[in-house]
Parts: sequence; C-alpha cells; structure tokens
Amino acid sequence: MDRADIPLNALRVFEVAMRQGSFTKAAEELRVTQAAVSHQIARLEDRLGVALFLRASAGLVATDEGRLLYPVLEQGFDDVARALSRITGRRDVEQLKIGVNTTFALGWLMPRLAAFEHAHPEIDLRISTNNNRVDILREGLDMAVRFGNGGWTGNDTAPLVAAPLSPLCAPSLALRLCEPADLAQTVLLRSYRSAEWPGWFEAAGVPCLPVTGPVLDSSIALAQLAVEGAGVALLPVAMFGRQIADGRLTQPFGTVVTAGRYYLTWPSDRPQTQAMTSFRRWLIAESNRNS
Repeated sequence: MDRADIPLNALRVFEVAMRQGSFTKAAEELRVTQAAVSHQIARLEDRLGVALFLRASAGLVATDEGRLLYPVLEQGFDDVARALSRITGRRDVEQLKIGVNTTFALGWLMPRLAAFEHAHPEIDLRISTNNNRVDILREGLDMAVRFGNGGWTGNDTAPLVAAPLSPLCAPSLALRLCEPADLAQTVLLRSYRSAEWPGWFEAAGVPCLPVTGPVLDSSIALAQLAVEGAGVALLPVAMFGRQIADGRLTQPFGTVVTAGRYYLTWPSDRPQTQAMTSFRRWLIAESNRNS
C-alpha cells in the first residue's frame, strides 16, 4: 500500500474503538459523535475490503482481521507519541494512584516497577499499600490490586498472579516436619481468613489439626514470625521467593491449596484514562510472563 494513501484518521478511530470495546466509549475519548466513529470504521472497512467488527447483541466483536491489525496500530501510535514527546521536549504527566495489597507490593510488584516507569515516563505512579481492605472511591484511588476470588461488587477486574498457599517456616523448624501430621508439634500461625488451614489439610488428605496460633491480618507479618521460628505460616509461596532463595524460609511440604489470586480492580462506572489503560496492560503482560 502507498504510504501516502494510508487512512490515518480512520486507523486511529479503529484503534480507540478496539481498546475501548465500544463505539460509544471511543466517541467519548475522541470527543466526537458515535455516528462519526461508526462512519470512520465503515470507511476503513470499505477501504480494506474486510470487516473489522461484527455487531453482536453483546457488543462489538473483533474479526480475525481486526485482531491482526490492532496490536500493530497500538504499538505504532505509542511509538509516535513517545517520539513526539522527545522531539518537543514536552512531557504531559498524568498521576495514577494505585492501592496495592502489601504482600503483592513487596513480593512481586516493587522489583518490577522500574521497568514500568522507564517505559512510561508520562505517568506519575503513586503506590499506597494496604492489608487487602481497600475502598477505591473513598480513598481517592484509581485502581487497586487485591487478593480474593474476583467478586467485588461494582468493580471490573483483571486476573493477575495466581498465589496458591503452602506452609512456610524457618529451616530449623522444618527439620522436625516429615509429614503433615507433624505440624501438631508446632504453632500454626493464622491469617484472618479462617478457612485457609482447613482447606490446606483437606488438600493434603489428613484431618485438620487444631489451629490456635495468633491471628494476623498481614502475610508479611506472618512470614516474619515464621522466619523467627515462631511457627508455621500458610502463605502464598510465589510472594516469598526471595526469603526462600536466601534460606530464611523453606517449604516443608509440596501440597498447595488455592484460596484466591491477585486481581487488578477498578470501579465499573469509571472511564479508563490512558494511564489506567497503560498500567493495566503492563501489569497483565508482566503477570502472564511470570505465570
């Protein structure tokens, strides 16, 4: 195709419609009418001789041709935007406030943030940690990373890292643990989610032992007690790789139980800003790369 004849405006409209998943939302982002978006898409489809969307009762469904074209345009427009920013020396910074479960923040997110900040200097990312109890709207956040089953009323979610639970303890204590029944010899540290230990014992195929150790609302605190030899904690192993690698914690049994996973969440009725979209895509890509 002759570059001089590339329908850039129509391609831009298509990229936004794909990203938003709706002609209405695309029109809002582009500050045009929905009819104008529909016209540009129809013009592009006519020009290419293929359909890019199927109009279904559930909404827009991209065709194979549409799915092939979209990532090329997304990358291309992002590259152009970055180049223009470098040429003009202008950086329009957008602040993005994210609430993050402390365990996920320290065990997974923080070591990777430098890569995001390098790729997106236009985003001023503000991270605040919590113990998994967070109110996005009340706390003035844009998004939050939480651990659970994905069912938060009024929120859209994107699944991130799976985090199956398994007992972790100090290596010295693990020497006394040859089989799950040996856990009766030590303190079982508990989180506020009371079903976790019973679920693990069921997965291990043994009766649940009495669980009477202290209750904490943070996996970080549980892990610290375990490092100090105060007992065995049931923890998301993927979040404590560094402590296991340097010998502070060990996993005495291979049995794991799934109590949930980490999710990125945001209010369903909140329009996605460019910063929110960029962070969501990056976080999902990183999660898939490390799954």
